Amino acid sequence: METIPVYLFVGFLESGKTRFIQETMEDTRFHKGEKTLLLMCEEGEEELNPSRYEGGNVFIEYLEEEEDLTREKLQAFEKQYGFERVVIEYNGMWMLQRLMEQMPDSWQIYQCMMTADANTFVAYNQNMRGLMVDKLQVCELCVLNRANEKVDQQAIHKIIRGVSRRADIAYEYKNGDVVYDDIQDPLPFDLDAPIIEIEDRDFALWYRDASEEPKKYQGKTVRFTGMVCNSKKLPKGTFIPGRFVMTCCVQDITFMGFLCQYPPCESLPQRSWIRVTAKVDVKFSPVYRGKGPVLQAIHIEPGQAPEEEVATFY
Repeated sequence: METIPVYLFVGFLESGKTRFIQETMEDTRFHKGEKTLLLMCEEGEEELNPSRYEGGNVFIEYLEEEEDLTREKLQAFEKQYGFERVVIEYNGMWMLQRLMEQMPDSWQIYQCMMTADANTFVAYNQNMRGLMVDKLQVCELCVLNRANEKVDQQAIHKIIRGVSRRADIAYEYKNGDVVYDDIQDPLPFDLDAPIIEIEDRDFALWYRDASEEPKKYQGKTVRFTGMVCNSKKLPKGTFIPGRFVMTCCVQDITFMGFLCQYPPCESLPQRSWIRVTAKVDVKFSPVYRGKGPVLQAIHIEPGQAPEEEVATFY
């Protein structure tokens, strides 16, 4: 099955998504006439101008209601146009899970960009935190337009880094200048220590960092407190020590942890708290459906439940 790359543009209404797409499609480094479906899930004040796209071959379809976003309809577009790739302007009020569930199997998200108004970003985060986190979790670049000297970049940086450490942050000023966020983000634990001690309050941050950049933990030894998760679905002699983590609200609490090789793991009581010392080996595992951090247990002992049993990103 041939993969169809999907370029996803997310953000709230009037955040500049349409203009960003227009500029991207006008750039001949991105578009030289490849058959492209522009899937518009939101209509704002700005409109696309396909006449400016080099080589044409661009097909535009609109989905006005979230219920219109179905696998059947997307497959029908593919059959109708025979496009090579898809560019999506996603509705800021729709959760991305809908798109992930309905995308045809051959569609694969290659890149996700988020746009936002720098002047309203903090307020939107306060009032629509769940929707904001939903988009920040997947975006690789967050462009904050309409920036000026009054914008609190520290506050914005803290919000974005509280969700993702991999997303690039850029500010676009009214004169067209683009300035990238260069605020340093030191980790709250020492990666060069003989044993990297993960404090209870830092578990979620460590889990996300190790998930996003596993290679920098290769061969490192870590120590943390976690809860035992045993399952017959896991490879023999392995279990998952982890924590329940809340990203933005109670509804999204999820158990997060890494596969750990420990032959006598069946003797560990389910949901008991343990103190784990383990070496990290980044390798393929069917649990990850690819490469990821696999812990090689060095020492496991009973542990105490953290003061806050549900971990957060601060």
